[in-house]
Amino acid sequence: MEELRLVCDREIPIQQQRIDAATRSFKKSLDSTKAQAQETLQLQSKLGKLKVELRELEDKLVKALAVKTRKEAKQIAVADSISATKDKVEELRGIVENQRARKDEYAAIISQQADELKACEEKHNQTAEQREEIEEAIAWYNKVLGLRIECGHGVKFIFTNIDANNQDKEYFFTVRHGNDVYTLIECDPQLNDAKELLRELNTSNGLFKFVRTMREKFQAAVTHGTFPDIASRDQDTFMISVSAPVSSISTDSRSEFLSQQQEHQSDEHNRNSKKLDRAKGSRAALLSPGSASSLRRSPRFKVKR
Repeated sequence: MEELRLVCDREIPIQQQRIDAATRSFKKSLDSTKAQAQETLQLQSKLGKLKVELRELEDKLVKALAVKTRKEAKQIAVADSISATKDKVEELRGIVENQRARKDEYAAIISQQADELKACEEKHNQTAEQREEIEEAIAWYNKVLGLRIECGHGVKFIFTNIDANNQDKEYFFTVRHGNDVYTLIECDPQLNDAKELLRELNTSNGLFKFVRTMREKFQAAVTHGTFPDIASRDQDTFMISVSAPVSSISTDSRSEFLSQQQEHQSDEHNRNSKKLDRAKGSRAALLSPGSASSLRRSPRFKVKR
């Protein structure tokens, strides 16, 4: 027992030391665990803060990406707009060049039209002067030579100053042209040589010569009293189918006839001077041989062809 007690006494300090060592080790371990736990808590707190910051950063990143996307889309739209604007500018430049070309073309056309208009105005003025001269010539023929022309179903030539005993008596004939053929529609009074004269007219197309000859025939018939009988007057229409080189008889024929007859009015005046002397009155100066001669020499009665 004594030995056991001694052994126990010897073991007790050793075990006490071991226990103290274990206690110190446990305390150290506990202190270390506490420190680690505190550190873990701190790290967890930091981790939570970092997570919050991370979420904020993620939100900011999403917003930044959205802004970037919008900016990129806007840049793309601006680029497309610039490209479209460039295309539009090129198109407008082409349109401007085309408009300039058309402007030059229109300017040339306007200039040409202005020249043509000026020429037409000059021609119109000349035509007006010519018409005035023709009207004066017609008036002169009506007053001096007793010739009047009417247009209707043909061209009707009416003569006065034929019969010295009745200068107002009318002698007339009507000529119509159709299908290249002259037709004597009526002739009052009838002339014996009318058919032959009409045949010659269709052959030569000498309308002025035909009119002058018909007047001479009227004068000769009045002078010699050689008008045909009443039975022959029933034949009012003569038609000779001979081709004529002119296309139609119209008011232009009257102008052409007057312009031609003015060249021969000297002979007509000489043949009618005696008759004109009887018609002198308030128009004596106009109907006198001197006045008629001056009218023939006046440039206003030279009708342009």
